[in-house]
Amino acid sequence: MEYMLNLVRRHKAGEPVGIHAVCSAHPLVIEAAMEVAAAAGPGQPVLIEATSNQVNQDGGYTGMTPAAFRDFVHGIADRVGLARERVLLGGDHLGPNAWQGESADAAMAKAEVLIEQYVAAGFRKIHLDCSMSCAGDPVPLRDDEVAARAARLCAIAERAWQAGGGEAPVYVVGTEVPVPGGAHEDLAELSVTTPDAAAQTIAAHRSAFSAAGLDAAWPRVIGLVVQPGVEFDHHKVIDFRPERAVDLSRMIEDVPTLVYEAHSTDYQTPANLAALVAGHFAILKVGPGATFALRETLWALADIEAAMAGDGKGSGFKDTVLEVMRAEPEYWRKYYSDDPRDPRRARFDQQYSLSDRIRYYWPHPAIQAAQARLLESLEREAPPLTLLSQYLPAQYESVREGRVRNHPVELLKEGVARVLRQYMYACDREACSKDAGNKDACPPGAATRELEAC
Repeated sequence: MEYMLNLVRRHKAGEPVGIHAVCSAHPLVIEAAMEVAAAAGPGQPVLIEATSNQVNQDGGYTGMTPAAFRDFVHGIADRVGLARERVLLGGDHLGPNAWQGESADAAMAKAEVLIEQYVAAGFRKIHLDCSMSCAGDPVPLRDDEVAARAARLCAIAERAWQAGGGEAPVYVVGTEVPVPGGAHEDLAELSVTTPDAAAQTIAAHRSAFSAAGLDAAWPRVIGLVVQPGVEFDHHKVIDFRPERAVDLSRMIEDVPTLVYEAHSTDYQTPANLAALVAGHFAILKVGPGATFALRETLWALADIEAAMAGDGKGSGFKDTVLEVMRAEPEYWRKYYSDDPRDPRRARFDQQYSLSDRIRYYWPHPAIQAAQARLLESLEREAPPLTLLSQYLPAQYESVREGRVRNHPVELLKEGVARVLRQYMYACDREACSKDAGNKDACPPGAATRELEAC
């Protein structure tokens, strides 16, 4: 994790640099992220993160253990031609999150196994998050209890690293409000974390680490998760307003080894992303925003195929996805309206909500089969430029300029890459200048106009 430690040193020395973490298990999203990193130059890594619900010792909702997820990601890197040492693996919200319904003792015992497996598998950026209350716990937990549990898990991570060798882990502490993955309900305004609250979180964790004999690990605590005032709900984005976070930004300047980690930055504008990095939110998390772009492109390809077929349906890809979601509502029912008097609302949210609950359904066998039919159809007969211009105007320009092939998988990856490049350029001005010919992601003047906040 020397790259991460050096990144923090550079940022603390006054360079407006950061890194974005791609939180997704979708192979095309990961592949696009790796290709974006490769295009940015030989020194640029890609940071891929898994959450405790997504990947754990029981398989999580992906069905993958930490070791299996590592192998999955490395397999994509091998296929893309990106050296494995340029792939950084992170674990997000690692703690008792997946077992909150159990007692604290039982949940923390499982969290210890989780942490050990993540570190043993080679994950080296570890977010220690014990902020959630378990069965029988008070709500909310006191800061000192949260910190003590985090230190307990850090001790497990340190032992796992020392037993297995390799680079020492770096850690992130704290949590954001609202919950990970976007708000469940409509939002009006958010409270920015106060400097006093951030300082108290740091002090509580510093004290807990010291009490647990982890003074040697403390300099590798590089990030603090706070709420800078960014969030999204189903159809609205709360934009970053730097003036509301001035005091919070200034507070971290006096902490020599720490920057902020900002969650739920999906759908922020390029200028807002750059302003976040300038405000010391140097680690930016993106997940649903990338898979939302994937869904947008898939929907557009389905419309293109239907137009080419002349029957308005084609392979029926969209209908298949929505039928599966209606039949298996586990991943969206708690989040979207399911009022039988207004079935159109649920159908609308299933497709277009910014929280992108549809991302949980892409691995479904029926959807995979329908997607394969869609892509095979468009591989047999490439979309005409007229339909690309109609449904995928950004990709149309890229195809015309020769930067992207008129191939369905390449069009899909480009849809995701356009989002991820915004993060790359917000975190690294040099990456923008290296790819200055890419007008979609680095338009003329972006280095001075879009990123002037840096």
